[in-house]
Amino acid sequence: MSQESFASNSPTYDQLLEELKGIRRPGLPDLRRTDRPALRAAAVAGGFCDGSDDAPAGIEALLREAVRRLGERDLLGQAAAHTFGLLPDRRGAPAHDRRKMAAAVYGVTPERFRKQQEPQVIQQLAEAVLTILREPPPLAGRPGSAGQSPGPGAGPQPSGGPSATGQSTIARSGRVGQEPPLRVDSVPVDARSTFTLHVSPIELLRDIEVLVSSENIYLEMSKTFRPTVSGALRLAAAVRDPAGEIVDDVLARELAGWLRAHGRPGLPVRPGTVVPTAPGALTARGVRRIYHAAVATPRDDTYEVRPESIARAVSACFALARAERDRYEPALSSICFPLLGAGRGGLAPAVSATWLRWAIRDELARDSRWRVHLVVRSREIAEAVGAL
Repeated sequence: MSQESFASNSPTYDQLLEELKGIRRPGLPDLRRTDRPALRAAAVAGGFCDGSDDAPAGIEALLREAVRRLGERDLLGQAAAHTFGLLPDRRGAPAHDRRKMAAAVYGVTPERFRKQQEPQVIQQLAEAVLTILREPPPLAGRPGSAGQSPGPGAGPQPSGGPSATGQSTIARSGRVGQEPPLRVDSVPVDARSTFTLHVSPIELLRDIEVLVSSENIYLEMSKTFRPTVSGALRLAAAVRDPAGEIVDDVLARELAGWLRAHGRPGLPVRPGTVVPTAPGALTARGVRRIYHAAVATPRDDTYEVRPESIARAVSACFALARAERDRYEPALSSICFPLLGAGRGGLAPAVSATWLRWAIRDELARDSRWRVHLVVRSREIAEAVGAL
């Protein structure tokens, strides 16, 4: 198929947008009952199906790939996945439940989400579908297409690298994957000191004694389903019963206790304040303490993080670690920072990394015994951090 015919067979943005709006309420199960010609054409053009009986599965795989393009950890990607039931065990969820979960990603009411964020989410999903279709057409059927199967020995490839056909390395069968965690030792802080850089979800790190979590100034942790450092650590540290149900929300419980003890329930703390808690279930991964750094100030539906708050938080983390060091056997010796304020706080990753590096260098000049780690979620950010 030539590039010209490939483009001419592609649906328009308006057609895709209209059909996405049409499946929001009935959900994915409706794809078998009602023909969606624009989405079907997009799935065929993108190589997800041949357009016959496999069209519903092809459309679903196309939407999963579009969500991946929006960002699995991005608010848009998360909200789109909830809106259309593209998450495990949510495919057949009622429309109002899916909207409620999508609204929770943004921390707004379902009605506000319907009026403000939902139109943008659907529009961006349509744009992501078009982005997929703008790629060169496949030279051969992709895994998951009708009549095609992976070649002998085919397996997952690292995301971001080229595949044998020059296409996206994520198989367009609807499966979403990431590269495994990466560790880079001896990234220089200055001429005398280094830190270890991890490209990994923070909750997967092992044998680092102190993990730092980024919090708002009310020390209210993120919900466990939010794609944030705070939410991920809260979920990983929670104690569960044999059935997998959370029976002790350790980090949130201890933070609430600290606020009561210090007369601050419902009141903000000074930006840069750091509060320690036990690691809960993360003890099994060699974690001894979680330090909660209050750096984000709520502003309507977003947050503000001042870079100097990062420096104060880093200083407070090291001061607390020095005070607690000898309470443990062996003594505390390692601490890991995320890019404070670079998520919903809105700071550019390079700005957060620059201030972190400056503050860490200042602390290591006073006490060089600490092994310092920095954790980021993508290799692009890791490369930027390493190049600073």
